[in-house]
Formats: sequence, C-alpha cells, structure tokens
Amino acid sequence: MSSHFDSDEFAAVLENATVHRSTIGCIIPAYNEEESIGDVLTSLLAQTRVPDVIHVVVNNSSDGTVRIASQFAGPHEITTELGEQFTEVFVHDIGKNPDKKVGALNYGYALVEGYDYLLGVDGDTTADRRAVEYLEAEAVGDSRIGGISAIYTIDDRPIQGLVAKFLIAGQRTQFAAFNMQNLLRGRNMAVLGGQFSIFSTTALRDVMKANHQSSPWVKDSEVEDSLLSLQIKSAGYLTKISPYARADVGGMTTLKGYDAQQVKWTYGAIELMWPGQRGDTKGQPFHPNLRLRWFEQLSMLTNLFVRVAFITLLVASLSIDAFVFSAWWLIPPVVATLLNLRIARSMQNCNGRDLAFAGLIFPAELFMWIRISHFLRSWTLFLSRKKVDNWAMQAKAERGGGSLGHFVPLIMLAIVAVGVAVGWQLLSPVTQSAILWVGWPVVGVVTVTQTVLMALKLFRRNQGYKV
Repeated sequence: MSSHFDSDEFAAVLENATVHRSTIGCIIPAYNEEESIGDVLTSLLAQTRVPDVIHVVVNNSSDGTVRIASQFAGPHEITTELGEQFTEVFVHDIGKNPDKKVGALNYGYALVEGYDYLLGVDGDTTADRRAVEYLEAEAVGDSRIGGISAIYTIDDRPIQGLVAKFLIAGQRTQFAAFNMQNLLRGRNMAVLGGQFSIFSTTALRDVMKANHQSSPWVKDSEVEDSLLSLQIKSAGYLTKISPYARADVGGMTTLKGYDAQQVKWTYGAIELMWPGQRGDTKGQPFHPNLRLRWFEQLSMLTNLFVRVAFITLLVASLSIDAFVFSAWWLIPPVVATLLNLRIARSMQNCNGRDLAFAGLIFPAELFMWIRISHFLRSWTLFLSRKKVDNWAMQAKAERGGGSLGHFVPLIMLAIVAVGVAVGWQLLSPVTQSAILWVGWPVVGVVTVTQTVLMALKLFRRNQGYKV
C-alpha cells in the first residue's frame, strides 16, 4: 500500500480478505474501569468483525469493574454484514498484581497465544464499528506487519467543566499532531499504543525469543507499549498505523491526572532513548522508532528556550528603555496559530471547540506551558536517578490524590526569574547593553529556525489523511 491515502486500493484489500482467514483473541486489561468497561464491551460486540474471544483481565481493582463486565460474560452469536459470527466473553479477576497493567497483559497473552492475532484494548477505549475489520484486513494482507494501531482521539462531547474541556481540547490536538506525523512517515507507527492495536502472535513469539523473555511485555519500562514496539521493529517487522480504523480513548480531565500521565510517558520515553539507564533495558538512542521521540524532546527544549529567553530579554530591555518593537516578532505566533488551525482541521470530527483552542492563541499557549512543565519534571526525575513508581503516581492522581508537583517547574521558573531580575539590577549599563546585544540575535536565530520548521509543516501536504 502506498503512503498516499487511497480508499479504492484499501477497498480491494478488504474485498480480497475473508473474515475467517485468521483468528483474533482480544484482551482488555482493566483497572478500576467500572464507568467505561460496559461501553468498551458493547463496542467490541458491535464490531463488523467480532474478535473470536474476549478476555477481560481485571487487576488491582476496588470498584465494580468485575460486576459490570460479568454482565457480558458468556457466548454471543452475532450477525453483521460480514455474516454470522461467534465470540465468548470471559472475565478474570486476578486480584493484587504487582506488575499492574503489564501483568494483566501477559496474563491475557497466555490465554490467546494460540490465535493468529492479539487485539489489545484499554478498559476505557471504544472503537468505530469497522475498526477490527480494518486492522485485520491490513495485517492479513501483509505478513511483514508485526502490529498495527488505530488512530486515536478523545470524544469530547460528554466532557463537563471548563478545565476539563480545556485539557481535552489540548489532548485532542496532541493526538492529532502525533497521528498525522506517523501517517506521513509512511504510516510507520512509533508507538503501538495499547489503547486499540492488533499484534501478530508470530511477531510476539519472535520478540520473546530474540530478547530471552517469557512474555511479550516486560515491567522494566514505564512505557511498555513503546518498548514492545521497538522490539517488534528490531525483530524485522513493520509497526504501522491504520488510516481507517479509529478509536476513542479516555482522556485526562484534571491537571494532576494529565501531569502524572505525561510525566510517566515522557520519563519512559527518555529511558528508551538514553543508553544504559536501567540495567535490564538497554537504551536504544538510534532506533528508527525513536527518531520522532528525539524530535519531540528537542522541540520542547526549543519551545522552553524561546519563551523564557524572549520574556527575559523583553523585560530587561524595557527596564532600561532599550526595547524597540518590530512587526517581525508577530510572524512566529501567527504561523504557530495557522499550524494549530490546520491540525484542528485535519481532525475527522473537528468541532468549534477545537478551532477555538487553536485560533484564540491563549489556550494553545497555556497548554504549551503545561507541557513544558511535564518536560522539565520528567528530565529532572530522570537525571536525578531517583527511584519513582510513575504507574502508582498516575493511579493516585486519577483518583484525585497526588501532590501539586505539576506546579513545581513553574514555581522554580518564577524563583529563577526573581533571581535574574535582582542580578540584572546589579549589572552596569555597559554590561546590560552587551547582554542585550548578544541575546536578541541568538533568540532571533532560534526563533527563525523554529518558524521555518513550523511553516514547512503548515504547507506540507497531508495526502488526504484525516486524524
């Protein structure tokens, strides 16, 4: 299949693929998912291609997940446009599980390892009716594919509250940008997210053999799906993203929850990029799947530098009446806003809230500062070599607990700003002028480079893809 979006070509793939050419075992690791597990199972049973078996693996839960999931347990005979199908739902409560989601995934793998494909679904993810059909058709059509992921977004219709709506709008934009980057890179998916991805069990067995593992997922990484994606790629398989299969995932509606999730993801990604940080997981800084990660980290560092340096130089210039306004400084925010609007327009279900988030400048800028906070916290934790359980921190934050750690980087920046301001006042006028004379050109060069890169993205063809 070419990198260009071609619905006729994919229709031919579907036509040549039969429903029963393969078998699919679905596993759903569930941790306190009583609010969503019913919708997840309803979504799976409504698929045009129903998995041959569905295992709900409940772990460490203290709510009604088992009770609600058990209402779906048992055999199901389903008739869809693809014909009569049969599946059976099993619910497993494995109780206290020290390996958390990884343990639940491996428990599920042991139940479906004899099937051709493993469909991994998170306990808060619902999919479009043809999602499994699309994923299976493409996986069956190309034996080189070790795993293929759906396009993820967040359904913002049920979200209530100003802060929650703001955070979800930001996360929708974040997902859209990430998905589009992967689609335009030959549909090579850097991370086969556990939210809704299908894996070849042959590829998983090859991964286990190559890495001397007794199970596909290992607990050594904070981002088990990213590590498995790297291993699948290293085993010689393709990791892809489908341009057709779509799924709605659960978003973070509180600052604490979003902070904990992003710090865990970023911290885990840094570990994969950095050689030898953990004794059991080798760093793979030059792995093809990590190129996008490196770019993301460099982009966040650039965003941090430009904003802090610009504000510092602006205040310093104003303090000695040396600031001269130039309309050229309006170009970067205008290009950034146009790029955000284009990302919003690339969403299949773009709405007014997405456009407002992108076009009003302030929401997107505030969200960027929040992401910068995650970036700083993640690198600080990593470089301190402090032993942290980011899984536990995220779970606690999602329950409404946790600390106010997400404010720490911004507080530290404020403290540094006060220190810089005091130091600035102690400098001689000549030294102050010299600093401004050097500082503004440096910030200008970095900003111009960043703006050019944004402009390239702005005018890049999206090849008909919708995220």
